Amino acid sequence: MSAHAAVLAASGSINHTWWIVGYVIGIVLVLVVVALVVPILMLARRIGQAAPLINAELVKARDNTAPLAALSTTITYAQTIVPGLARGRARLGG
Repeated sequence: MSAHAAVLAASGSINHTWWIVGYVIGIVLVLVVVALVVPILMLARRIGQAAPLINAELVKARDNTAPLAALSTTITYAQTIVPGLARGRARLGG
C-alpha cells in the first residue's frame, strides 16, 4: 500500500468516526429533549383531567355567592326599615 493510499484509508476511518460521533450526539440530544418534554406533557394531561372538576367547583362557588350581589339592595331596605321600626317602638313606649 502506498503512502497516499494509507492516508486516504486513515482519513476515511477518521471521517467514519466523526459520523458515529455525530449520530451519538444526535441521539443524546433527542433523549434529553424527550426527557424534558415528557414530564411537561404528563403535567398538562393531569391539569386537563382536573379542569372539569375545577370548573364545576367554580360554578358552585359562583352560584353560592350570587345572592351577595343583592346585599347592597338589602342594606338600603334595612336602612329604610330600621328607623321606622325605631319610631314604632318609641310610640309604643318601648
